[in-house]
Amino acid sequence: MADAILWLIPVLLLVLAAEFVNGWTDSPNAIATVVTTRVLPPSYAVLMAAVLNIVGTLVTGTAVAQTIGKDIVRPEVITPAVVAAAMITIVLWSTAAWYFGIPTSESHELIAGLSGGGFAVAGPSVLLWEGWRKVLIGLGFSTLLGFFLSMLVMTGLYWALRRTSPSTIRNAFSKLQIFSAAFMAFSHGSNDGQKFMGVFALTLVLAGVLPQFYVPVWVMLLCGTVMGLGTAVGGWRIIRTMGFKLTKLEPVTGFAAETSSGLAIVIASTFGIPLSTTHTITASILGVGATKRVSAVRWGMANNIVLTWIVTFPVCALLGYLLTKLLGLAF
Repeated sequence: MADAILWLIPVLLLVLAAEFVNGWTDSPNAIATVVTTRVLPPSYAVLMAAVLNIVGTLVTGTAVAQTIGKDIVRPEVITPAVVAAAMITIVLWSTAAWYFGIPTSESHELIAGLSGGGFAVAGPSVLLWEGWRKVLIGLGFSTLLGFFLSMLVMTGLYWALRRTSPSTIRNAFSKLQIFSAAFMAFSHGSNDGQKFMGVFALTLVLAGVLPQFYVPVWVMLLCGTVMGLGTAVGGWRIIRTMGFKLTKLEPVTGFAAETSSGLAIVIASTFGIPLSTTHTITASILGVGATKRVSAVRWGMANNIVLTWIVTFPVCALLGYLLTKLLGLAF
């Protein structure tokens, strides 16, 4: 146990660092639209997102955490070096993407980093189909469902409001968008917050602190709070990209994007499906923009974001592999 403590504390700190980065670079997606449309001042929006991310983490169960902790890579082959390598991978890749103002997926970085580390320890047999099946379903939820659900919601709103004056629409949805942004922040916590809770709990199991895998309440509180602090620090580069560089957003389109992505995320969380909340809100923003007209979307920026998504898996898997080999010498 004494030997375990030597590596347990630094590894847990790395998990919390990755959770903080998640709140710093990913959670701003939840408030990008409400800030862009000037429905809420940035300080209020950040505070709301921080609080509701914590609430979403606490009250929606641990199905996603179970998937991350037990179903992606065989738990018995995961070592402290694998966990540490995955967390360092997340911090490095997310920070690099943030520098260029490109929203990336901590979910995919985490899954790829753990998988690459598992490869380094025991080869390809470490991967578990049950968890990867949910990851593939999550890709569909985050992209296809996010895009087409937002188009459906936006089309319905256009039809329902076709005889309503623009000023009335703006006034009404300036209020409604506060609720949709709150829902989006809550749903973000319900999925993204759970992922790092799962890794934190798994690390405690590896050290013998927990007899078996489960997520204690204090772990939920700690991880949720750290993610909330990351959100409070703010990720204004990401907010500018999501809110200004993809399409022109108004309160009604922001409401449609947030409601659609929030629904997709909550459904996924209920079934323990880890998805990219970044992919989901981005696809929803593109969906509402395309509903207006195809040229309303700035496809050049969208292509840059999608390209980053594509390379995230192989790059982070390679980083996880190399860092595990390196850290294995230390652990």
